[in-house]
Amino acid sequence: MSGDFEDNIEYQNSFDIPDNLLDEIQKNIEEIITNFPVPEDNKLDVIKKINFMYSRTRYLSLTDALTGLYNRRHFDNTVEREFMRSKRYGGDLSLAIIDIDFFKKVNDTYGHLCGDYVLKEVAYLIMDNFRKTDFVFRYGGEEFVVILTETDIKSSQIPLERLRKKIEEYPFVFNGKPLNVTISTGVSSNNAEDMETFLDNADKALYRAKQAGRNRIEIFE
Repeated sequence: MSGDFEDNIEYQNSFDIPDNLLDEIQKNIEEIITNFPVPEDNKLDVIKKINFMYSRTRYLSLTDALTGLYNRRHFDNTVEREFMRSKRYGGDLSLAIIDIDFFKKVNDTYGHLCGDYVLKEVAYLIMDNFRKTDFVFRYGGEEFVVILTETDIKSSQIPLERLRKKIEEYPFVFNGKPLNVTISTGVSSNNAEDMETFLDNADKALYRAKQAGRNRIEIFE
């Protein structure tokens, strides 16, 4: 995606209109245009343009500007919905928090442009690794979150280990300099009593992965 509107990170990060309000705005604008005294030939064109602008605005409100992944705001909405759904219907659900190892060292050694390059490449590798039914988010900084739908904690380790090895072996190169990048991952299941515990368990597992030497997966049991 290109253009000043999409690339304005500061604009996107400050954009915080609730989804239901965006939907209501679109509906009201369409009704106004439909009833407005303009030539009929122009009405359809105006409505199409408004719908395009609405779709773009909605996309920006849900995504991270740098990586193109869903953002923290969308994660907060999605994880609650998926956790409650799994509890209601008895389905499996796993949550993985992924952290780039020693990311601060990358920024300090090679600069923030290199850090951005690593974040975008890792985001691509994560997206490429999971199913379309899973949800991938940039949680903040160098952390990513994956919600694995209909997946128990044991089964979740298969794609997560595949991702760990893929990133460890991936040829990261910035300005001609090769980089070694690894990730640590903490995983929890929806056996937790509530959503807050679900999140906290994954965070605790991630902490254990870091304490155990990084470049590894730890599950909360």
